[in-house]
Amino acid sequence: MHPTLTLAAMLLLAAAPPAMAQLVPPAKAIAGATQEEWSKRWWRWALSFEDEDSPVADTDGRLCASGQSGPVWFLAGSYDTRRTVRSCRIQSGKTLFFPLVNSLAFPPDDEREACASLMLRAESMTEAPAGLVLELNGRRFDGLEAHRQATRGCFLVAPDDDAPAAGNGYYVALGPLKRGRYTLNFGGILPGLSQAVTYTLDVR
Repeated sequence: MHPTLTLAAMLLLAAAPPAMAQLVPPAKAIAGATQEEWSKRWWRWALSFEDEDSPVADTDGRLCASGQSGPVWFLAGSYDTRRTVRSCRIQSGKTLFFPLVNSLAFPPDDEREACASLMLRAESMTEAPAGLVLELNGRRFDGLEAHRQATRGCFLVAPDDDAPAAGNGYYVALGPLKRGRYTLNFGGILPGLSQAVTYTLDVR
């Protein structure tokens, strides 16, 4: 091979964007657990913080590493309907797991509600999304309605909480991530809920 061509190829390779992370099929387990189970773990993570320390309320990404451990890295949605823009540094080799849009059904305060009723309520809140968006480095992903995860039965959100909850929503898993910089846009629109989030991910 001509040495000039070899050098040009090396320069092109060095300037190339990171390899595209793979969208994990919704029925495929991650690190030995189903994605339905990861959706419950996501809720436990998201609700384990005080309001001022919550990655969900975070406006710029400074809290993105809070409470993270193991091979799966959670990304937070937002409490606001306006676009939330964050920057986040992540270790390479992690698989991202996050909701495009989701909901959790709790019993009313100081009351009991059957688990079957909670599951139906969570299902009704996440029916018929008007739009689901997942875009990574300019590439749009389709077929996102298939990534709906409903908790099988009810679960406890916190160890010291005896009130069950049921979750439902559209979750995706991307990865494992290789080194590089990624621009991630995601969100969804439901009749009573919407979110739009942008992350700049620095994977090292």
